[in-house]
Amino acid sequence: MTRNRFFATTAALGLSAAVAYAANENPMVGGAPMFADKNIIENAVNSADHETLVAAVKAAGLVETLQGEGPFTVFAPTDAAFGMLNEGAVEALLEPKAKAQLTQILTCHVVGADAMAAAIKGMIDDDGGMHVVPTLGGCMLKATYKGDKIMLEDERGQVINVTIADVKQSNGVIHVVDRVILPKAN
Repeated sequence: MTRNRFFATTAALGLSAAVAYAANENPMVGGAPMFADKNIIENAVNSADHETLVAAVKAAGLVETLQGEGPFTVFAPTDAAFGMLNEGAVEALLEPKAKAQLTQILTCHVVGADAMAAAIKGMIDDDGGMHVVPTLGGCMLKATYKGDKIMLEDERGQVINVTIADVKQSNGVIHVVDRVILPKAN
């Protein structure tokens, strides 16, 4: 083997290994690395973009549940998503008297399965372009996709976009979303 061919082969192998390594890494969320060997709560508390979600999960008493075995798929709204709610809504939901309502809203973001984006797209395709996703909170979400973007429609007709997909966890997966999923209005 010539010297140039040896270096080209070595460089190609090194690049392939780097690409393979990068493909197995989780995306950064909220400026923090997300570790596949940590559970949903252990990772979420490190994301600067999910401080409101973490506070809400604590107020609802769902920390132990989301640290549990799972598997769970969590559609995790960012702080900006919570900021889109009516003024004072977040503060009102964090009050002890609103615990039942907060719990329902939060569990409408959780599915009792480990659903990566490719699996969700496959279910959408199998169902002719839209798949109904039942959540642990009793909400029925309508999942669709366009290109690489997965969208959910909640029971109020809001479209929620998955902005970061496939953040692997030891007990499931997180998909970061740009809106808070709301149950049907009573």
